[in-house]
Amino acid sequence: MSGDFAALGDFLDDALELPVKGKDGETRTYRITGPSARDGVKIERITTLAARLAAGGEAPTAPVLDDDAELDLYRMCLGSTYERLLDDVSWAAFRHVALTAMMWITADRETAAAYWATGNAPGKAPNRAARRSASRDSSAKDAANTTKPRASTSGTRADSVPRKAKGKASR
Repeated sequence: MSGDFAALGDFLDDALELPVKGKDGETRTYRITGPSARDGVKIERITTLAARLAAGGEAPTAPVLDDDAELDLYRMCLGSTYERLLDDVSWAAFRHVALTAMMWITADRETAAAYWATGNAPGKAPNRAARRSASRDSSAKDAANTTKPRASTSGTRADSVPRKAKGKASR
């Protein structure tokens, strides 16, 4: 009955490759493999609880993970690249790589790519700098300038004095 399905490994991409500029200025590609099933379940649980809390839900009554497991979230997401990244890159780059991996693990490659490119979680408004940059974009200005200016109203008000026509004598 498995004739309708290809082997899972034949089409499932189980790695993410991210180019990151290191502290030394060199850009290296880090290959992040998918977590073990056990770690994937933990990552999923942590992110689900965080999303629920962010949405105004109630905190769980019993601890879901112990402190060590919670602190190892980035390690679970990054796997064998964790130590290399710690040594090679800045905190901002390390965190961005880890959160991109988390998006990939908990959602999909497209969500991770969107986060990688923008630094914004899906559904989150762009940061202030991105909004300002977008407002300076020429296409945004051009679109805003397609509105026609108001027509002149000179001489059309009811209380205005009519102008004299050229070449006609006054009465």
